[in-house]
Amino acid sequence: MSLNRSGILDKPSVLTDLNNEDLIITFDGLLSDTKFLKQMKLILEILSEKLQTPVDVEFASDGELLYILQCRPQYSGKSNSVRLVPTDVPEDKIVFEANKHISAGFKEGITHIVYVDPIEYEKLESRESMLNVGRIVGELNRKLDERKFILMGPGRWGSRGDIKLGVSVTYSDISKTAALLEIAKKKKSYLPEVSFGTHFFLDLVETGILYLPLYPDERGQTLNEDLLNNAPNRLEDYLSNVGEFSNVVRVIDVRDIGCNSLSLVMNADEQRALGYLV
Repeated sequence: MSLNRSGILDKPSVLTDLNNEDLIITFDGLLSDTKFLKQMKLILEILSEKLQTPVDVEFASDGELLYILQCRPQYSGKSNSVRLVPTDVPEDKIVFEANKHISAGFKEGITHIVYVDPIEYEKLESRESMLNVGRIVGELNRKLDERKFILMGPGRWGSRGDIKLGVSVTYSDISKTAALLEIAKKKKSYLPEVSFGTHFFLDLVETGILYLPLYPDERGQTLNEDLLNNAPNRLEDYLSNVGEFSNVVRVIDVRDIGCNSLSLVMNADEQRALGYLV
């Protein structure tokens, strides 16, 4: 389309003055002159019927054929696991609490915490060392009991380019966790950005993995670093030859500190989340 003083013209002509008119690219031709809408409507109906839920698709076209690249259940933003966040948990039993960007969810019976210390991760001097942290997380994901552990780490889980921003993992490296926490801990005056799980968002939704951003330097948010750093580290019980990373990656069995398990309650209406020992 082109835009001039007389309004919008459907199609530029040979008389279009490109110096004095603005060209606007739209999808009007795709919608009105092709079978695209009918094709997509039929595809979405078939997929929704087979999967028994609305779907989210990614697609591509070469101008003739339409290719479906991905198809997953559509995220509704709702959860069936809505509970009130308890207010009577003793302070020494609180592992973390948050009050920002909270969705809804509940997990209980968690026995292990895999904690990548943000300060120690930042101290790593080489890219290879940071990549090794990602590999360690992936190995732990394969060895720990499914949905019986949570992952806590700095910044953006799944970073690819600048992996100082967060641990470089793929979805297969975190697929068994019950919850994924991104910790945005201040570095002097700089507050790291979290990814909000976007590197594998639909995978998290589809498999019921909870996501929580944590800003421990902000009011009303807590990260019990004393507990996380002083509890026995079980890393070398699961993996050998990783002792040099024992100050960066900690595997905590909550039963080692006299508790049965960890519970996580997230309430979107309250905008509050709490991870606590029971």
